[in-house]
Amino acid sequence: MRYLTTIAALLLAGIACHAAEPAPDAKAIVRAAVDHWRGLSSYSEMSMVIHRPDWERSMTMQAWTKGDKKSLVRVIEPKKDRGNGTLTDDNNMWTFSPKVNRVIKIPSSMMGQSWMGSDFSNKDVARADDIIDQYDHTLLDTHDADGMIVHEIRSVPHEEAAVVWGREELLIREDYVVLEHRFYDQDGELVKALETLEIEEMGGRTIASRQRMAKADAPEEWTEIAVNTVEYEIDIRDSVFTLSNLRNPRD
Repeated sequence: MRYLTTIAALLLAGIACHAAEPAPDAKAIVRAAVDHWRGLSSYSEMSMVIHRPDWERSMTMQAWTKGDKKSLVRVIEPKKDRGNGTLTDDNNMWTFSPKVNRVIKIPSSMMGQSWMGSDFSNKDVARADDIIDQYDHTLLDTHDADGMIVHEIRSVPHEEAAVVWGREELLIREDYVVLEHRFYDQDGELVKALETLEIEEMGGRTIASRQRMAKADAPEEWTEIAVNTVEYEIDIRDSVFTLSNLRNPRD
């Protein structure tokens, strides 16, 4: 009887210790996912396909990022769109169009607008990390999928945050690959969702190599971005992220 009592006590102690383990920090998971995607710096070449029921067009882009705040995306194909670019530096964003030969600053009110007619917004393309510090994050669920732990996180913006979404929800694998990113309006209705379609080893890490953004009310309309090549933790001069370089590429 004493032996059985001892075993029971040990089992109860083990259960108590397991219950006392702290839950994963939702904000830390989101931050790690953003850092994993951007790296300290990166250069990538990507393809974008904009699909509509009656037409489809594609383009190829180059993208540079440095730290949390600097990014430059430039279209290189097709020829008619070559040179179109988007520069982000801190909370400022500019676009350049060779056709009109003008650099235009994008006001914060237009960060949610479509980029180049796609289902990605200006903020999506800029890879803005506002979601880290301007949102409160809650871990909704943790489950296993294909042998990997997946965290489901709800992110709700602070009252004073200058964002358009009522909330965002993410599915993030334990290796910080984002499997899905859902965007909801102020009424709690799903507006659009980003889904990862392919995952590959690229640039020395595992990343989402092909993703599709689609509207909830028009799933037949979507935009896919595929990473063709990527390098991380490389030396990129600050001169890359200037208005001069946006207009007249030299770096």
